[in-house]
Amino acid sequence: MTSQKPKLLARVRNSLRQRNYAYSTEQSYTSWIKRYILFHHKKHPLKMGEKEIEEFLTYLAVRKKVAAATQNQALSALIYLYQEVLHRELTDINAMRPRRRQNIPTVLTPAEVAAILPQLTGLNQLMAKILYGSGLRISECLRLRVKDVDFGHYQLLVRDSKGHKERFTILPQSIKGALQRQLQRVKYMHQADLENGYGQVYLPYALQRKYPHAEQEWIWQWVFPSQQLSTDPRSGITRRHHRSGSTLRKAIKAAAQQAGIDKHVTPHTFRHSFATHLLQNGYDIRTVQELLGHKDVKTTMIYTHVLNRGGLAVHSPLDE
Repeated sequence: MTSQKPKLLARVRNSLRQRNYAYSTEQSYTSWIKRYILFHHKKHPLKMGEKEIEEFLTYLAVRKKVAAATQNQALSALIYLYQEVLHRELTDINAMRPRRRQNIPTVLTPAEVAAILPQLTGLNQLMAKILYGSGLRISECLRLRVKDVDFGHYQLLVRDSKGHKERFTILPQSIKGALQRQLQRVKYMHQADLENGYGQVYLPYALQRKYPHAEQEWIWQWVFPSQQLSTDPRSGITRRHHRSGSTLRKAIKAAAQQAGIDKHVTPHTFRHSFATHLLQNGYDIRTVQELLGHKDVKTTMIYTHVLNRGGLAVHSPLDE
């Protein structure tokens, strides 16, 4: 008796998990694929192609008025479906991809950063200092593990970053004490979890095979774990995940308001400020590119817009 072939969305999930995609990506991709199929009245994707994809993207842009970034996310999900799951190449992908506007990032001055940070307390303040002092994305900060912190060399190893790359960045010396105290608290929490029959941490499948007992080891634990245990929706295992980013986002927004900063301040604003302030201090743009983990230096170049003399080193005629 032959086993029944998994349904399409189950195949998509299995494929994403084999490639160690984040759970949030899995949810997003399967949701877009489902919407694409329903839009075309449940027609199987193998009976459709570029024409139907373009119709769906047009619907999102014209009828739903979604942003270009959202359209690109939908297209990425459909490209993955056709190329990685259905093993069918698509043509003219670049022609279908909507162009994103290159928005100038919001950047804080050093004085504004100094005004906001004291308005934060506890872990929110420590995490904000890491975002600004190390240039991390919020997801990268949340996914830090104990073994990624190197106090001896004052550096952080950033794993699972955008594009599945790893990089080293700087660890501010000024937060050493606070971060060491946080790790000590996490160690007590981990020991208590082990005594209660828990203490496992999520590891990508490849690492789980390579290090079968690593999931309970101290060095693999999250630096910023959640206060509650939860059941992993994929494996069904009860364990402690890392903290959610929503609490930090709300805290930073409130801190900026309390500090009287009339800018749209988010966790990512600290990363923008990190890059800009390094360039203002005379560091080479290639060095900043490596610390940020940008694939192309052109991405890093956007921060030259707020340098003291402007991106083109031009003085205003009014100041001459």
